[in-house]
Amino acid sequence: MEFDRRMKGMGSKRTIITISEKEKQWLGTYTKTHGISMAEAIRKGIACLKTSGNLTTYRKVVSNTQGIWAKGDGLKYQEQLRSEWES
Repeated sequence: MEFDRRMKGMGSKRTIITISEKEKQWLGTYTKTHGISMAEAIRKGIACLKTSGNLTTYRKVVSNTQGIWAKGDGLKYQEQLRSEWES
């Protein structure tokens, strides 16, 4: 039901996946516990993967830009700027 409301008007495609029996049993237990369909659980899993991909990108950007600050102690600089706000 939730899928129908969320996906109405959005093109969607069916797909077949192969998972182990153990994964299928876990998925069945999870979906019963949370009151959702297996398809909805898989869609939520995909959404989590997409989010974690953004986290990976964020970490990569932080790693690639680490150490480029060239104005000395960043905390002292920040405190100096904030003290100007109080003046």
